Amino acid sequence: YLWNDALPTLDPDAVARRYASNAVLLPTVSDIPRTDYDSIRAYFVDFLQKKPQGVILESYATCGEGWCKDVGIYEFTMGATGDKVKARYSYVYVYEGGEWKIAHHHSSVMPEALLAAASTPNGAETVEA
Repeated sequence: YLWNDALPTLDPDAVARRYASNAVLLPTVSDIPRTDYDSIRAYFVDFLQKKPQGVILESYATCGEGWCKDVGIYEFTMGATGDKVKARYSYVYVYEGGEWKIAHHHSSVMPEALLAAASTPNGAETVEA
């Protein structure tokens, strides 16, 4: 929850510091892999302007010596607009410098929502005869 707790600070440095020194972020709303502190921070400069509030809906965690992984589904409410985004996530954490840090973070919008939007032109309802 350290990452999620950093979001309401709206401080991109506070969020970026949750990532390990060799982290990879594959973010929800960007096509660009983020592979260093500066690029991870840059992503959160934009994302945090939406004032995201995250809730974990499903979580499946496994831990070993010096690592943990967590995969599941979370939902963000964008405080700036009220929009909601449900996404799948995966995190791999490593113990680095006395803290748990994110080494891998992948997030993608739930595909069913995208497929449903694409199947009806202009959001029109389909009617079956």
